Amino acid sequence: MNWAPKNIPEILAATWQHLVLSVSSVLIGLVIALILGIICARRPRFYAVVLTITGIIFVIPSLALFALLIPWLGLGTKPALVGLSSYCLLILLRNVVTGLRGVPADVLDAADGMGYSAWQRLVRIELPLALPLIVSGIRIALVTVIGVATVAAFIDGGGLGTIILMGIDQSYTEKILVGGILTALMATFFDLILSQAEKALVRWR
Repeated sequence: MNWAPKNIPEILAATWQHLVLSVSSVLIGLVIALILGIICARRPRFYAVVLTITGIIFVIPSLALFALLIPWLGLGTKPALVGLSSYCLLILLRNVVTGLRGVPADVLDAADGMGYSAWQRLVRIELPLALPLIVSGIRIALVTVIGVATVAAFIDGGGLGTIILMGIDQSYTEKILVGGILTALMATFFDLILSQAEKALVRWR
């Protein structure tokens, strides 16, 4: 290990960029998925259409999707954020809708009997009970995006993919290993943390 000890600031900067890019993408995707999910949970036909669209986006190769965004957004962070957020939608949407539809009917009837409005029932009953599945979706989406985000280096999106790409261009195995190992560690860390959060929410429910 000759390169890594001499380039700690560069490695830390790339790791931070990767973290911000991944978390920001999932947060953007979550906001969109919550809005669509609340609508889709009550409208099966609309859900089928949205699920088809998000499914098509999900199967597009990441590099191809980023390339399609370049004419409109150019190079850099913007197309990376849009592309990664798009990849989150299928995973997050499914879990939001499944969670909302899984709320027992008798609980909803009890809320109606207590005089809850539709908004109060959603915020106080449905979303809290659906939270374990929503967190599960966030976990899967974030782990997926952390891996896919390495491809953003091809469009100057930054992150650990930049180090991996430099290693490939320079045939420098150490750079490839550093970028790959840090990406794997980041994904594993969030997988463990969110898994524990999911279990805690299930016990609470």
